[in-house]
Amino acid sequence: MGNKLSGKDLIKLGFPKNNSINIALGQINRYRKREKKESILTEAKDVLLHPEKFEGHGTWGKVAESLIKPVQVRMHELKTTRVPFTIFGENEIDEQAKFQLYDSLKLPISVAGALMPDAHSGYGLPIGGVLATDNAVIPYGVGVDIGCRMSLSIFDLPASHFKGKEHQLQAILKDNTKFGMNETHAIKADHEVFYKSEFQDIPLLKNLLPKAYKQLGSSGGGNHFVEFGIAKIDNPENEWKLGVGEYFAVLSHSGSRGLGANIAKHYTYLATKQCPLPKNVQHLAWLDLNTHDGQEYWLAMNLAGEYAKACHDDIHRRIAKAIGKRVVVTIENHHNFAWKEMVNGQECIVHRKGATPAAVGQLGIIPGSMTAPGYIVKGKGNVESLNSASHGAGRLFSRAKCKATFTQSEIKKVLQANDVTLIGGNIDEAPMAYKDIAKVMGNQSELVEVLGTFTPKIVRMDR
Repeated sequence: MGNKLSGKDLIKLGFPKNNSINIALGQINRYRKREKKESILTEAKDVLLHPEKFEGHGTWGKVAESLIKPVQVRMHELKTTRVPFTIFGENEIDEQAKFQLYDSLKLPISVAGALMPDAHSGYGLPIGGVLATDNAVIPYGVGVDIGCRMSLSIFDLPASHFKGKEHQLQAILKDNTKFGMNETHAIKADHEVFYKSEFQDIPLLKNLLPKAYKQLGSSGGGNHFVEFGIAKIDNPENEWKLGVGEYFAVLSHSGSRGLGANIAKHYTYLATKQCPLPKNVQHLAWLDLNTHDGQEYWLAMNLAGEYAKACHDDIHRRIAKAIGKRVVVTIENHHNFAWKEMVNGQECIVHRKGATPAAVGQLGIIPGSMTAPGYIVKGKGNVESLNSASHGAGRLFSRAKCKATFTQSEIKKVLQANDVTLIGGNIDEAPMAYKDIAKVMGNQSELVEVLGTFTPKIVRMDR
């Protein structure tokens, strides 16, 4: 823009001398700064005269909202009492995680909460925290890796498929998976998710589309993995067309990559601006779903969830192609997400940050560690857990503590003892960093029924 547009230009147009000017300048600077001043002012005039026409619009929706019904920014205090909650496996959970849950239960928007047996402290909601709220979504209640999920593909191949093929299978994992910030596939895949209207309608997402396209089918760093292992089916579902037995399978854990991280960052910032809270609970700032930003985050979050699924589908497609066999059954579930669900007869937003949905009959996979089995489960629909279960074993040692406590040679010994091959992986993901998954499962027997297990054999992680 040759000559920069200023607040004075907007006042000249007739904009009221209030926050609508700041909002308009903010939106223009963020999304439209390369355009001519004249054309921007023509549009701004139209917004001023007919704001209702621009509700929900990518650039102007927020400005229109400020002209029709401005968002009330006021300091929110915590309530003195907590809403109802249940903690599962209480003796195995650190105090800090419990205190984080207790704080969230005092938010004026909270309806009910729960803590899963794999819980440990995080930012905002603890990992393993479940929180139902009234018409509001907490970006940090969802987490930074939106739609992070598990996906298990079982092949109609016996477990003995591993015999004599270890090197070949390691090569398949190395060639068909990409990890961390810099690795992407040389041959990109297309996917229907890229044609969703949100990628065009929401300016932030439009800017993130090239990155999302580039990163499709890749996994993040940290505790994300793709691994070959043995799925032992004890109680098969009829539609699986698999009998009781042990099968060759692949399990992946990853999320929405740079797309989700950028969405989380952007809307967390907006939430903290719109929803000032006492300092100790600032991370729990929320967006009202009746506001432009709340609606936009909801759309962006759901898109990130679909993108995370698309990444897993692409990983599993590549691997199945390399193996030359068809997947018979896929079991998958999100965590780090928010859903509209009924809680005590009221529609709520249920946040599951590191917790697995476990409604009646809902299938899922709860991983252990790279040397411990994961569990194939079916939800029991426990009301007290808000239809949730744990998303894994949960950490016993923080990443920093792992680096101070364990050595590479100790990790090697544990891997050898369990007959597991590891490609990549850091000390902070040592198998010893995790809680005992058998204990965690014992603490949630009223939440899920176990249908089988998955035992890792060849694990690929970021370096």
